[in-house]
Amino acid sequence: MDLKDCSNTSKMASSRITQETFDAVVDENMTEFEMDPEEAVTDAIQQFESQGVDLSNIVKAVRTPNNENEGEPTHPILQTLEVLKKSLNSEDLDEVGENLLRFSEYCRQGLAHRCLAAEKNAYPVVLSAWKLAPGDRDFTLKALCALSALTEGQPDLLESVCQKLLVSTLRDNAHDAEMTLLGIRLVRHVSLKHENNRQSLVKAGILPLLTGALVQHITEADVVREAASALRIMTFDDDIRVPFGNAHDHAKMIVAENNGLKVIIDAAKAFMDNASVLSELCATLSRLVVRNEFCQEVVDLGGLNFMVALLADCIDHKELVKQVLSGIKAVAGNDDVKDAIVNTGGTDLVILAMNRHLSNPQICEQGCAALCMLALRKPENCRVIMEGGGALAALQAMKAHPREVAVQKQACMLIRNLVSRTQDLSQPILEMGAETLIVQAQTTHIDCGDVAKAALRDLGCTVELRELWTGQKGSLTQ
Repeated sequence: MDLKDCSNTSKMASSRITQETFDAVVDENMTEFEMDPEEAVTDAIQQFESQGVDLSNIVKAVRTPNNENEGEPTHPILQTLEVLKKSLNSEDLDEVGENLLRFSEYCRQGLAHRCLAAEKNAYPVVLSAWKLAPGDRDFTLKALCALSALTEGQPDLLESVCQKLLVSTLRDNAHDAEMTLLGIRLVRHVSLKHENNRQSLVKAGILPLLTGALVQHITEADVVREAASALRIMTFDDDIRVPFGNAHDHAKMIVAENNGLKVIIDAAKAFMDNASVLSELCATLSRLVVRNEFCQEVVDLGGLNFMVALLADCIDHKELVKQVLSGIKAVAGNDDVKDAIVNTGGTDLVILAMNRHLSNPQICEQGCAALCMLALRKPENCRVIMEGGGALAALQAMKAHPREVAVQKQACMLIRNLVSRTQDLSQPILEMGAETLIVQAQTTHIDCGDVAKAALRDLGCTVELRELWTGQKGSLTQ
């Protein structure tokens, strides 16, 4: 088989092939060129990738003989799927349950395995299995496990009938931690990058079930972590197939109708010794404060003092520090809260975190973003940030991460906010070498153009303004 025949667009970076095409080339390598299985697979991978083919959806392994039909070798996940399909006709729930668990294990081997299974109609098979014994707890757990594994990275598989079944299962088993965990994991998988699923699940009543799980199972770390993550995904706008989503509305519903902020802050206080759970909760909190009054509510509930204390106590835990900084930035959207953060010593801790983790671009980005919000429209805060070394920390971050556009952009915005209403800070910042770093960011990153010019302008530097449109003949000047 000539590889050129596999795809007319094989030289395009985004081109794909079918599993059958890949398997055929592997078979040819073994039969025609007498390669051993491992060598045959490696060679096929190299040939396709050299032609720009994306193999992320391909199971890169040799098919194995089928126990029931030696003449038709296939991949183990498809063999397991076929066995599962046949076992549905039996009345042996134990056998079906074991097949569901085996199928789940193969799905967890990677997205390619899940894609192959879905292509061969695995979803209706697993859904049919789920419906076999709705009152059997152990069997339902196995079905949920299989469906959750299959839908990871494949949210399009979900259908309305499954949504209703999922919501009712979570509602009827709210007291069951294991059932809740698997059900919420399925919610998370089918909601990520799928706006229609999110909206349908919200309409079906998923939000009170998610916040309820945080209350009901506040001592169960896995459930709390999973529920916080699912709530956060409900506030995403990550589906490129829709012009706009309901992220903002969902965030408001979680807070206003389901007491989301209190639920999350209470859960965080219950896991002071679990950094991974705290990271999830802080990340979710930062997605929910979408209104001025929500920021103030966090303060009133003790959330701000909690985050500041957390930053001080866990300064060496990078992921948690990043999420706390994100939370501080979010609540600083309220001008009154800005002052509260400064008064609690939050500014110094943000700067300390940036200096402690200067090599981490995400912490530098979030630190600059938090200070940027604290400085906005607040001259007195600007002086506190300056005296605490915030400007110097931002410039050091720019030096450490010249290719990280997010760091460069947030640092430029911070410098601009520091001097826009406090011009006397311009000279000290310029003496730190700000102009050179900002010009470098402007030159290197197109996305930094506007914020870099604004920073240079407010610093009193010469800014070259190019006239893009003369209004003549409706064209842009070159």
